[in-house]
Amino acid sequence: MATAERLRLENIVKEYPGCRANDGVHLSVQAGEIHALLGENGAGKSTLMKIIYGVIQPDAGSITWNGHPLTLQGPAHARELGIGMVFQHFSLFETLTVAENIALSLPATQARDRSKLDARIREVSEHYGMALDPRRFVNTLSIGERQRVEIVRCLIQDSSLLILDEPTSVLTPQEVQVLFRTLRQLSKEGCSILFISHKLQEVRDLCHRATVLRQGRVTGECNPGEITTDDIARMMVGNETPLSTQVDPSEPGELLLQADNLNYQTRDPFGTSLENISMALRAGEIVGIAGVAGNGQDELLRALSGEVNVSHSSLQLKGISIGDTGPAVRRGLGVAVVPEERLGRGAVPSMSLVDNSLLTASGQGLTSKGWVSLGKVREYASRVVEQFGVRTASIDSAATSLSGGNLQKFIIGREALQQPKLLVASHPTWGVDVGSAVAIHEALVKLRDDGAAVLLISEDLDELFQLCGRMGAICAGKLSPLVPTSELTIEKLGQWMAGDFPATTATPLENNHAVA
Repeated sequence: MATAERLRLENIVKEYPGCRANDGVHLSVQAGEIHALLGENGAGKSTLMKIIYGVIQPDAGSITWNGHPLTLQGPAHARELGIGMVFQHFSLFETLTVAENIALSLPATQARDRSKLDARIREVSEHYGMALDPRRFVNTLSIGERQRVEIVRCLIQDSSLLILDEPTSVLTPQEVQVLFRTLRQLSKEGCSILFISHKLQEVRDLCHRATVLRQGRVTGECNPGEITTDDIARMMVGNETPLSTQVDPSEPGELLLQADNLNYQTRDPFGTSLENISMALRAGEIVGIAGVAGNGQDELLRALSGEVNVSHSSLQLKGISIGDTGPAVRRGLGVAVVPEERLGRGAVPSMSLVDNSLLTASGQGLTSKGWVSLGKVREYASRVVEQFGVRTASIDSAATSLSGGNLQKFIIGREALQQPKLLVASHPTWGVDVGSAVAIHEALVKLRDDGAAVLLISEDLDELFQLCGRMGAICAGKLSPLVPTSELTIEKLGQWMAGDFPATTATPLENNHAVA
């Protein structure tokens, strides 16, 4: 690996009202180095990346690029210098082709000649083992292929520093291996990579060095391959926070939810229709569904929550057909939901935590004859904050003021305190830090132990293997068999996530008896 310094940050400070997001941060990245940036939610990683990419300006400190002082004028200036960034949420237009999306970020002189651009896309993508057809429309690509578009877009601009924000959170294990081969090849050719991830084992496997942030400050640097994941986690969260959840086996009880050949035809041109979904969930168990984003997870959650209707008899809760009932009826029967999108579906960004409590918990004695009991609502919000360790200035704070992990703990707590019979949780720890993930896992396990059924939809395979007694995978709107976790390897689950799974021949209830 080359040793010339590519990037140096010294004493970087960035303040917002009531918050110092970066507090004297120092960071250096060598040429050809894969460097991890780690930290809890709210530690200052996103702010620092925006400074490096020119989105925001630091209040103090200096940036040195290839040995020369630098003041970035914006993302376009950063790209001209060779700094590229792939955000956690892809910025692609689904109705445009691969080449058209890439052309949008290029100078007009490079974007105008499409035949040369097509050839360049093929050349670069094949060289790095990420073959792309420049003429394909983005809406026809898998999530892994869309990520390739983002990376190739940076490489075509001759990026010498590539910033990747949670790049493996939406990939199958096989796609992660392909990505890592590409990153190692880039590293050998001299490209520097800043790698942001909460998956510490991946950091150990891939990265040469790591810088750890906590509360806006650097708490340490390390060679991840020379220490354990627990050592890295301790640098991130301190010694007082537990690093994992003890999950004892459970004995499932009575049948709670049964889906029998559930079908749903989505009206979203970029959505995924559900086809013959069959499963059975029992009281006192956590059942997991793995899958790459965009394979029907969102449609399945909407079908279970009542946001969309399905056939009356295709969905039953404790023997009651609920397929064509709405969310209010299902909540009255004991269904609670944690959607993937925290802001917008899980909480209203501009509303206070008090008002967000009322949105789904109004049936918990918070209203009477159409009148809201504000004292009871405030008490409920306070209980959620206290019992689930939500860090917030006040229960009157807007939801958008909370970090991702703390808002997720609030949403989980709001649902859990309703003591549901069934909790459907979609990606509950996506993008949250170690401490918040442990708190969320403990809440899910407690619900299970209290007799609820938990359906956990997640792309975090470690999380699924840790928490679930049974699990399967969803691909292209079809659900694999749900089998005991002990019978699945990560390789087999990866195949199922790609659609290579057997058809379920038994009825849902018979199959459940066989594995419970």
